[in-house]
Amino acid sequence: MIQHPYQNLKDGRWLMGNLHAHTTASDGRRPHQEVLDDYAGRGYGFLMVSDHDILTDDKVYSKLESHGMVLISGNEITAHGPHMLHVGAESRVEPFSGRQEVIDEVQKTGGFVIFNHPNWVSNFNHCPQELLDQSSGYIGLEIYNGVISRLDGSPYATNRWDMLLSKGRKLWGFANDDSHEAEGDVGLGWNMVYVQDETPKGIVDALLNGCFYASSGVEISDITVDDNRIIVQTENASRIVAIRDTGRRVATADTHTIEIEAPVDARYVRFECWGAGEAFAWTQPFFISE
Repeated sequence: MIQHPYQNLKDGRWLMGNLHAHTTASDGRRPHQEVLDDYAGRGYGFLMVSDHDILTDDKVYSKLESHGMVLISGNEITAHGPHMLHVGAESRVEPFSGRQEVIDEVQKTGGFVIFNHPNWVSNFNHCPQELLDQSSGYIGLEIYNGVISRLDGSPYATNRWDMLLSKGRKLWGFANDDSHEAEGDVGLGWNMVYVQDETPKGIVDALLNGCFYASSGVEISDITVDDNRIIVQTENASRIVAIRDTGRRVATADTHTIEIEAPVDARYVRFECWGAGEAFAWTQPFFISE
């Protein structure tokens, strides 16, 4: 049997959004309105401003022009430890040095937590794997963080994801810009969320349930599960790879579409869709059980 988050792709649409953007309220280079103008002009459907340990919520957004984007309350929990996004925040949570304490508080007050850019800094270890292993209650991690491509470390963290998934953890993979600068920091990575309810709650719920894929340029057009077969169709991939436990590839298709029978002895299978240049898309995991 396959458990997956793409069971209800009807009566809605895919919406493009970023959950990691900074303004002059913390260490960004542009004020809130300029950031919103930029993302809206690129066709984004939702955005979360995530200044460091500063909650951006409806009190701030109500003074701004959204240009039709859905604006999500949140912040980047930064001080005293590895960085985490608090998505859909209803109140500011203290950045306790014990990151589990932060997660527990978020679960009490509303929203959810994901760990940011695990492979940032020169030792590729901004967020130790031991912390990811030991923490509970967070829903995922950034498997792609665009701004790290111009900093030390790697913008990619699919290796960390596979290590967690291989231990039976059910976690989602996110792609975000982490935008700071006016040039070059926007449109690097985003999340395509399937929503029927285009409100902050509707988007947060869809993310929480994993009904999205992460992208840096490849567009997925359809995801179908029929008994034990999985079909992923894209608009512009040139190769699609099916990956299972410990990051092992089980199938490759050099075309826009892949169809596989899920390996019955695997914990999960996920798909990486490769396009031109550095364009990718990453599905969420399909969890396999007897």
